[in-house]
Amino acid sequence: MRAKPAAASDTGDPLLLTPGPLTTGKRVKEVMVHDWGSRDATFLKINAEVLTRLPEIVNGEGDYVTVPMQGSGTFAVEAMLTTFVPPTGHVLALINGAYGHRARKILDIAKRKVTVHETPEDTPPDLAVVEHLLKADATITHVLAVHCETTSGILNPIGEIAALARTYGRSFLLDSMSAFGALPLDAQGLGVDAIAASSNKCIEGVPGLGFVIARRAALEQTQGNATTLVLDLHDQWRNFEKTGQYRFTPPIHVIVSFHQALMEFFAEGGQPGRGKRYAENCRVLIEGMRALGFETLLGSNLQAPIIVTFRMPADPAFRFQAFYDALKERGYVIYPGKLTVADSFRIGCIGRLYPDHMRGALAAIRDILDEMGVKSLKAAA
Repeated sequence: MRAKPAAASDTGDPLLLTPGPLTTGKRVKEVMVHDWGSRDATFLKINAEVLTRLPEIVNGEGDYVTVPMQGSGTFAVEAMLTTFVPPTGHVLALINGAYGHRARKILDIAKRKVTVHETPEDTPPDLAVVEHLLKADATITHVLAVHCETTSGILNPIGEIAALARTYGRSFLLDSMSAFGALPLDAQGLGVDAIAASSNKCIEGVPGLGFVIARRAALEQTQGNATTLVLDLHDQWRNFEKTGQYRFTPPIHVIVSFHQALMEFFAEGGQPGRGKRYAENCRVLIEGMRALGFETLLGSNLQAPIIVTFRMPADPAFRFQAFYDALKERGYVIYPGKLTVADSFRIGCIGRLYPDHMRGALAAIRDILDEMGVKSLKAAA
């Protein structure tokens, strides 16, 4: 029998201080032990509730519809891009991390024209450059941004980006994978045409379902754009409009679990309640890590309360793999860094985590540093 870690979720598993998949609640897992038919009325009712309630989170009732897509969040992003951008489209992609690069790769494979405005992982897009590019090239049809780029944890200025897209009459597409449900997002106010997210982030469900919240009027214009059958959002949506069912086998257990997670999300107060808890987790984590001597990559003005990047200490006694393994033994799983601008590691603030969990992780980190004999947490220059 596996020994229970020093810190554990309500089912005895290590706590996932990662950007997702995340620690989930016990009930969210328990509902998956049953079976449902994919065309059974009970399951169809559960699924319909999920699709109806998701737009409420982003002030999208009425004008926006949810189109689910079987698979991870990247499935939803690819479905969004290859459905909303026609073969003659031209995307201005704003990139400051791995997920922007992934979107660009999707567009390249789909043979969609792309102009890239790239900034380092710790730097938001230059809005003056964005405006210049939109002014200078009338062939640009779409602007793509990542809400919170979890490569670093940076919060990108989506309000200002959306305003520029509106001013110059371009369609705005948003990857809100790691921010959806945690940060305020007003779809109608932004005028965004599509928002991609997934089940296993801030709603605290399990992996396996992506979704796109799309402006109905924009979605209606996308017929025939898709480059694949499976990822065709327009066809998926039309089939739901006609039958209320998926075209192909849905991840039933994931959807029922997501429904439970969504009900718990609204019971916590929706986005304001969930966002408040994550913000407190983030505050406790950053203040505690800085008190120990760690340096954060981002300043407070750029830091989203999703995941925090810390610079790797230069002290030769600090070995990340040993640090990671010791934390895992104590019940905390973190993430290595993905940056080019700094050697780093990341600790997440989202999932079924509370401030006391963050304090427990800080105490474990303090003990591990003592055991490793680390004298300085100053990062390399």
